[in-house]
Amino acid sequence: MDFVNGLILFIGALLLLSILAGVLSNRIGAPLLLVFLGLGMLLGEEGLGGVRFDDFSTGFTIASVALVIILFDGGFRTPMRSVRAGWAPALSLATIGVFVTALVTAFFAVLVVEGGWLRAFLIGAVVASTDAAAVFLLLHQRGMALKRRLGSTLEIESGANDPMAIFLTIVVVELLRSGQGELSLDVLKLFLEQLVLGALLGLAGGKALGWAVNRLELASGLYPVFVVAAALFIFGLTQEVGGSGFLAAYLAGILSGNSRLRASKLIRRFHDGLAWVSQIVMFVMLGLLVTPSSLMDGFLSAMLIAVVLIFVARPLAVFISLLPFRFTRAERVFVAWVGLRGAVPIYLAMIPVLGGLPDSMYYFNVAFLVVLTSLVMQGWTVPWLARRLNLELPPEPEPMGKIDLYLPSQTERDVVAYHVAEGSPACRRAMGKLHLPERTRILSVLREDQVIPYEADKELALGDTVLLVCPPEHSFHLDRLFAPPPVQAGSLGGVLGDFEFPGTAVLGRLSDEYGFSVEEADRGRTLSDILRIRLGRDAAEGDSLSFGAVDLVIRETEDGRITRVGLRLEPEQPPELLDRAVAVIHRVQAKGRAALARLWRRIRKRD
Repeated sequence: MDFVNGLILFIGALLLLSILAGVLSNRIGAPLLLVFLGLGMLLGEEGLGGVRFDDFSTGFTIASVALVIILFDGGFRTPMRSVRAGWAPALSLATIGVFVTALVTAFFAVLVVEGGWLRAFLIGAVVASTDAAAVFLLLHQRGMALKRRLGSTLEIESGANDPMAIFLTIVVVELLRSGQGELSLDVLKLFLEQLVLGALLGLAGGKALGWAVNRLELASGLYPVFVVAAALFIFGLTQEVGGSGFLAAYLAGILSGNSRLRASKLIRRFHDGLAWVSQIVMFVMLGLLVTPSSLMDGFLSAMLIAVVLIFVARPLAVFISLLPFRFTRAERVFVAWVGLRGAVPIYLAMIPVLGGLPDSMYYFNVAFLVVLTSLVMQGWTVPWLARRLNLELPPEPEPMGKIDLYLPSQTERDVVAYHVAEGSPACRRAMGKLHLPERTRILSVLREDQVIPYEADKELALGDTVLLVCPPEHSFHLDRLFAPPPVQAGSLGGVLGDFEFPGTAVLGRLSDEYGFSVEEADRGRTLSDILRIRLGRDAAEGDSLSFGAVDLVIRETEDGRITRVGLRLEPEQPPELLDRAVAVIHRVQAKGRAALARLWRRIRKRD
């Protein structure tokens, strides 16, 4: 077998093995990215495959391209309402949180890392950021639905915190290479330049991409390819002018994904598959790069750093970063625990290797072990913790039978098709009584391969296919109309309430009927008004407001309005496990602060 055929065979077999391993991981509940890493190690030079791969330069390039695709896809699938709900706390976590995490980790790492404070801070910077691939996959792999603001905060943080971690890592590597030990104001200026240029070029690139897709006449299969090429171009251009290419790619994905694009569903399907391939390739390649026997050299120090990172640095960073925001105690604990480390720390650990630092493989091995520990400890327990803390929402019903019919972008209309499902509001209802949104019309109804003419008094039957034309902003309403009923709230601990009321219901009437007290000034307010006043304008599905013996829970919002509210009787008390976890975190943080103070005194004595 010649080299080319053998290489093609190896790549094909590798992708097939990765996909089959992913199916197995779903059955046993293992984090999927951990499986990909393990597969890479199994195929490596000390594994069954015996493949020797130690080209860090090629690995860095492949990982960069894969990260761009993953970040762009993550942004592309993030709706603007989620961005509005979570951008502020996410930005705080992505900047202040990353810096605090790196700093606290470094304070402990200096005890086990030879070479002083700067080398310890390099380790802290390398492992400081959460990983977009790990967080995106974990939150979507098993259909887990979190409260919108909580889920949005975690996703946006993981997509936006790479620039800070990359910047810190590169700066410290340059300081170690040059032998300097002090930071200057020029470093801060450089960071701000990267952040501002990345944001500006990302937003401009996303806007330009949406404009170009809608005006170029291409073969339908070329639109997804064009979008991928544009994402890579935006990343490369931003890097060349001194900005953060990763931030630009993520923001371009958000802006273009929330635009009305020609062939948008085709683009989304293509990007979903490409993002999966990117994750497989990146994590398997990172597994190939590591030599398992060399991991033992820094095993104990890596385990200490991982424990400090998970139980001290991340919780402390979350506590500081989220101080200005209204998150519950359970939500803060969950955000602290979902600080998953994945490909990004290993990717950053390549920078010291490529920079030629002494003992650079030590950083790589420590980062790899920290990632393994994070995926095992946190990745395996996140779904369980979300349910335990009562933060998971019932899954939204999937839109059924939508088709993708390409219309000129100027028409501002979509053509969609639905199968009438059992239990849906449209099932067995007359066509004229469907309460369709404004500017929405039924084009035709198919029943048993026959076209049924529109008649206002004719009922829709189970299994009918309804073809409609509607403005794109009304598709969510149609999803609700034709989809099967969602999972009842009781199956998830009554998280959305035991009873449902419209947002226009008056609070005073509910308080009289269900026997809870409210202030006299609030009795005339609607449920929507009181929730907006007390929770703020960024309140989203799953957020709740307590009135002693009952909770009001936001069930649904539409165009910024709270349309449905749940009433939860006898709200569950925080589980005892949560109280214990919070108490442990507080004790660890207190001991950590004392240790940091002693360490700081020792460092000052040395100086």
